[in-house]
Amino acid sequence: MDPETSTPRDLPGRYGRTVKDLERLLTAAQAMAVVAGGWAVWRHGYAGRVTEDVDIVVAQEKVDTLKQFADACGFDFFDPPTGRWPKLQHRETGIEVDILPEFGIPGTPTSPAPVPIGHPRRYHAEASSLRYINLNGLIELKLGAGRAKDIADLVELIHRNPQRLEEVQEYLTTIHPNYLRHFQDLILQARQE
Repeated sequence: MDPETSTPRDLPGRYGRTVKDLERLLTAAQAMAVVAGGWAVWRHGYAGRVTEDVDIVVAQEKVDTLKQFADACGFDFFDPPTGRWPKLQHRETGIEVDILPEFGIPGTPTSPAPVPIGHPRRYHAEASSLRYINLNGLIELKLGAGRAKDIADLVELIHRNPQRLEEVQEYLTTIHPNYLRHFQDLILQARQE
C-alpha cells in the first residue's frame, strides 16, 4: 500500500474495517473528520510509524451526535474522565478511536498547548469521506501535544518533507508564534542528525 495515494479506508485488515464503520458513523452523525495521530504520520512519509489506535479530529458540536449513533454503527462510546477526551471502541476489531474534539487543548496538564484544536475543515476535512489530516495541521497538533514521541514524529516528518517546510512555516505563523519558533528549532535539530 502506497501511503501517498491511500485513504484511511485503504488501511490494512482490522484498521480498514474500523475505518469503514467509522465512515458509516460519521455519515449517520452528519459529521466530518480527519485522521490524525500515528496513521497520519505514516501517511505523510514516516513509514516506520505504526500505531494501535485511530485518532480523529471532530467538530465539538458533533461529539454528542457521534455518541447517539455509535452503538448502531458498531462502536462503544466512552465518556471521558475529567481532563481527557472521548473514545470509541470498535466492537468487531477492538480498535480504539480517540476523538480529538475541536476546542480541545493538546498537551499535558503541566504543559498545555497555547491554542486549541481547530475545526476539521481547517485540516481539509470533507463531508463525503474520512481523509487524512493535511501536513500543516498534523504538524500543528504534534507541536501542541509536545510529548517525546510527538517531537520524534516531527523530526521524521521534517526529514521526509523537506520541500514542504517553507509552506508549513507560513501556516504556523497564522496559528501561534511559539509553534513557529519550536518548529524552526526542530528543523535545525533535524539537519544536525
